[in-house]
Amino acid sequence: MTTYQEYKAKIAELESLAEKARNDEVQSAKEQILTIMRTYNLTAADLSSSTKAKSVKTRAPVPTKYRDDATGQTWTGRGRAPKWLEGKDKNQFLIK
Repeated sequence: MTTYQEYKAKIAELESLAEKARNDEVQSAKEQILTIMRTYNLTAADLSSSTKAKSVKTRAPVPTKYRDDATGQTWTGRGRAPKWLEGKDKNQFLIK
């Protein structure tokens, strides 16, 4: 029967082999990339510019439409009405 310590030793050996294999594969990939870059005369800047970034439109803030002068609370008129407007006439708080 295999002991815990023997398993740990095998795990350490396998991790070492896996790391060596990874390093070898990375080195091979780097060489392939460099060969392709030299063949097509590419630079790192060429690679980064090939991806198109989506332009994000920023929305303009919605102007405030209602204000409670007593508390200074405001509401744009969009979405659910705030608690301070419940049961009151909105037109009284309309900003002119």
